[in-house]
Amino acid sequence: MTQAAAIDRTAESLLAFWAEAGVDAMLLDTPIDKIEAGKFVAPKPPEKTPLLVAAPRPGAPDVARAVETARHLAAEAQDLEALKAAIAAFDGCPLKFEGARQSVFGRGAANAPLLVIGEGPGPEEDASGEPFVGRPGQLLDRMLGAAGLTDRVFITNTVFWRPPGNRTPSPQEQAICAPFLERAIELISPKMLLVLGAPAAKAMLKRDEGILSLRGRWFEWRSEGGNLELPAMPTLHPAFLLRQPGAKKKAWSDLLTLTERLDRPDRGA
Repeated sequence: MTQAAAIDRTAESLLAFWAEAGVDAMLLDTPIDKIEAGKFVAPKPPEKTPLLVAAPRPGAPDVARAVETARHLAAEAQDLEALKAAIAAFDGCPLKFEGARQSVFGRGAANAPLLVIGEGPGPEEDASGEPFVGRPGQLLDRMLGAAGLTDRVFITNTVFWRPPGNRTPSPQEQAICAPFLERAIELISPKMLLVLGAPAAKAMLKRDEGILSLRGRWFEWRSEGGNLELPAMPTLHPAFLLRQPGAKKKAWSDLLTLTERLDRPDRGA
């Protein structure tokens, strides 16, 4: 066999191998010397590009500015109806633009000795415009009625718009709404606060413990300026009680303890 024939046979065998491997096309029409092409050539240094700084997230609130605006609007409200209107007109809380139908302020006696503070509105509250009207609210009403507090409470939340997906309101959202809540406390002038659930307790009392550790204990709530100070008791949220009926006994015990102090001649001050 001549040398040329041997090269042809080798080439034929190699082509058969690649065909068996599924190769059916050539990328280039002309050959390339891979050895020459593979010689090391120092790469050019990359061109310097300007450092890109991420822009602020669209819609991210300026919390400090929103709090200041809320504080100014709240201070101008001379009664609960004016405060409710100020909340409805306030555009500084992003929750207002995340699917909420309307603001949800409060319900109850304007001169109530007990202010009940929950977390935030749910779907029923978002539809009706009043807090605690769904199943948790119905349970809360029954408990308050059994304790003789039906006409002696005002009920509200730490935020006034329904968080999307019923998620927990963020500390920033609670902080933005806090001046309105504080103004409500000033106008109602209650003797005590009943705080429902961990998110509300953390926002109102500045505590990090879980609600099972906080519940049933007395704390002092202080206003931002320090001019108001009230006894406050955290307890389990009615929504939690619906999921864990066995915990109702603890919440009822908390409510009785609070009612006993509220009914003392000296109001427990």
